[in-house]
Amino acid sequence: MTQTLIGLAQASSGGGGSGSGPFGPLGSMIPMIAIFAIFYFLVLRPQSRKQKEHQRMLSELKKGEEVVTQGGIIGKITGISDGELTLQVQEGVRLRVQRSAVQGRYAGPEKPKAESKAS
Repeated sequence: MTQTLIGLAQASSGGGGSGSGPFGPLGSMIPMIAIFAIFYFLVLRPQSRKQKEHQRMLSELKKGEEVVTQGGIIGKITGISDGELTLQVQEGVRLRVQRSAVQGRYAGPEKPKAESKAS
């Protein structure tokens, strides 16, 4: 009896191989394609969009704008060349930084929100 069940189990699973199923040889590729699509829409596409926006912002920088660098230095642009910016960080103190080191425009200190008191 046991040998009959083992023989039936082997006969039913032995003919297929890795490419069998309702989708044929592509059946094993569908999960990989789905994983790549999810990775593309959740990681690659937003990252490339953010990079394009950053490049556009760097190309639109003008003299007189306040910017913040990746190191946290805040300064006003006083000079622009191809790959460098000159930032005035204090009266009489100027720094030359690479254009790519600019993280973004400086909007000023964020004001703390007024806490409402429950009375």
